Amino acid sequence: MTESETALKVGQIVLITQGRDAGQYAVIIKILDERFVVLADGDKRKYDRPKKKNIHHLEFFDYVSPEVQNSMIETGRVTNGKLRFVLTKFVEGLVTDLKKGELN
Repeated sequence: MTESETALKVGQIVLITQGRDAGQYAVIIKILDERFVVLADGDKRKYDRPKKKNIHHLEFFDYVSPEVQNSMIETGRVTNGKLRFVLTKFVEGLVTDLKKGELN
């Protein structure tokens, strides 16, 4: 296992690299064990019907959403709207960073 896989956190943003949902972003809402996590995106994969995914089929980002993390700690769940908001904010920031990198 690599260092990034051992530091899994609830609220962490991931990119799905394998399977039907490949190329989509999601948020870790639960860590099942050292091999599997549960993902939701608030849109296609709602909180009530999350996707169990092998960590080898994911690309991890260093960003952990404090909104999702705090909501999971306080209430044990997170709203689908909050998941959509966090992912939209992250993807827009990522696109902005890539454009800045291309211009320099």
